[in-house]
Amino acid sequence: MARILVIEDETIVRENLVELLETEGYEVLAAADGREGLELARTQAPDLILCDILMPEMSGHEVLEQLTRDPVTAMIPFIFLTARAEREDMRLGMSLGADDYITKPFTHADVLQAITTRLEKRRRLIGQYEAKLDDLRQQMARMLPHELRTPLSLIMGYSSLLLESSLALEPADLRAIAGSILEASQRLQRLIQRFLLYTELELAVRDPERLARLRDLHVGATAGLMAETARRRARAANREADLRLELTETPLAMGDVYLVSLIEELTENAFKFSAPGTPVVVRSSSEDGQIVITVADRGRGMTSQQMADLGPSESLDRERYQQQGQGLGLGLALVRRIVALYGGEWSITSAPGEGTTVTVRLPL
Repeated sequence: MARILVIEDETIVRENLVELLETEGYEVLAAADGREGLELARTQAPDLILCDILMPEMSGHEVLEQLTRDPVTAMIPFIFLTARAEREDMRLGMSLGADDYITKPFTHADVLQAITTRLEKRRRLIGQYEAKLDDLRQQMARMLPHELRTPLSLIMGYSSLLLESSLALEPADLRAIAGSILEASQRLQRLIQRFLLYTELELAVRDPERLARLRDLHVGATAGLMAETARRRARAANREADLRLELTETPLAMGDVYLVSLIEELTENAFKFSAPGTPVVVRSSSEDGQIVITVADRGRGMTSQQMADLGPSESLDRERYQQQGQGLGLGLALVRRIVALYGGEWSITSAPGEGTTVTVRLPL
């Protein structure tokens, strides 16, 4: 049965609601103030929240505002319970993301009907989300064998050539073959790392303890780590001279492996889709309690439709750019997931033939 969180400072109202909902078969959590309710929402993952507005410690509006900032709790149906029925209060609640508004005094039927309606809507949304996930899994299952087979075929082919013809090969040929094997191995390693990291982040969304551990990590020397990562991707693309770094040292509440992944994916795309001799600029600065990271190139850019279609399984002009190792398009999906889990925002501005700029904003 669904789990419902009741946040209500009036003891009699709270106890009556708990008794009513338990009688109907719901699992019920109860909090006497907004701060306690916020903590329960984050740690217990309720299916729906009933919340008063005027409460000590933290108002219902503040609770909702905090919940909508967190990707783990943002989609929980939220119903206000209040004696205040002024239109301005209702408008404010709805603007913050409330799903419904029940005015005191209310009947049991009012409460149960509102809960049933919102839970049914949630079930439909979850069903649609699961259908999309199933579709994504099927796409990945079809595409992954090819992505793994390509570098493996290169490694096996060149290894066989070395075994069969090494005595007849010139030193320059041997070096070229060894370089091709190394490049294919690195591509395969990157692909595996991406899948493992993406899987870890997907699991964290559904596991509050795992998510709490990820959010407890921090990076002190962000500028040095970002510079080192960007230079490594520039070397891999043979474009060290094109890299421009404008970095500010700013501490960040994020594990270093996730910051490295963020910069790797953004800079790799910037080098991949811009021509040698054009700059790729990586900037960071501190603004309004956030670190702002931008990666800009002057490459081929994207149309508005391409930007709208970006997702975990999307590859831009896949056939044309396959030789560049575009892969499954997991790069921006990883960026999107990392930014969301750490409570940040990201955006893309781009125009065909003019280049692309990705901006990431993360709390300090």
